[in-house]
Amino acid sequence: MKLLRILGLAAVVGLSGCELDGFDPDGGGGGGAGGTFSSGFVFVRNGTAGRNVYAVDNAGDPNSPLQLTNQGGAYYPTVSRNGRLVAYVYRSGTTWELRTVPTTGTGQPSTVFANTSTSCSGCGNFRFPTFNPSASTIVFTVDQGGTSKLARVNTDGSGFQFLLSGSSYVYGAASFYPDGQYVLAAGGYSSSQLNILLKVGVATGSEDVISFNLGNTAQVVMTRPVVSPDGTKVAFDGRTSNGSQIFVGDLSQTLASVRQVTSHTGEFGVQDTWPSWRGNTELTFLSDSGGNDNIYRISIASTGAGTLVVPGALEPSYGG
Repeated sequence: MKLLRILGLAAVVGLSGCELDGFDPDGGGGGGAGGTFSSGFVFVRNGTAGRNVYAVDNAGDPNSPLQLTNQGGAYYPTVSRNGRLVAYVYRSGTTWELRTVPTTGTGQPSTVFANTSTSCSGCGNFRFPTFNPSASTIVFTVDQGGTSKLARVNTDGSGFQFLLSGSSYVYGAASFYPDGQYVLAAGGYSSSQLNILLKVGVATGSEDVISFNLGNTAQVVMTRPVVSPDGTKVAFDGRTSNGSQIFVGDLSQTLASVRQVTSHTGEFGVQDTWPSWRGNTELTFLSDSGGNDNIYRISIASTGAGTLVVPGALEPSYGG
């Protein structure tokens, strides 16, 4: 999948075949013209300086996002619920660090936790950080001893611990429930078969299976399941026999009424991934439809290809 080179709004529309929507094209810089990011997207672009984190506010210009890092090596950015802070993974050689950076674009990244810490001996492959609602805690996935585990650490770098011990599952990405006490995580018996959804207590280490079945069509979770802001639904990207699509299901003690939201008539093998909620009735996601990686939005009441909102992006997250 190649990165779309942005030459202006007219070029984006012409290349995508979709109307760029959802942002004010005259709203100034991607961070809200002067560091006023309140809600919007954070994502990675792979440029001449390597992979770096960018942000674009709802009122900003999606063709001119604000660059938040310049060291390269950035993966899996996620924005806090108050829109002030981004967490991401920095990778360089055998070094893995969980870092944060402000969305203003005026601050330097801070290292929260590194795989060189003695509290995580043999750890590596950090991925999928997610903030709790107050942005005081980060839950992320980490490999140790050949097993993918969930861990938590306070945003100031203190209090690292694994969420579970002795679990029979390996874990992928997680997202917080609105109360901040639990995360919903993708799990399975191998890292390539994440087909179980589990509710995990962040402080207690409790583990409850929500579903052993993602629905009749989705086979495994590709990147992450995300809980809606009101806690009543979950969205996830499920691998199918024809690429990956976005699904939504009702969420309570079990998973129910799973339905496919995205589809691409006339295209085979499209990868729709990295879902995020934009309110309780709309999703955003990454799609390589047409051969380029762009961010789209779609109502959960509809089915289709979605509407282009940010061109040229990788691993997006919506928040604030």
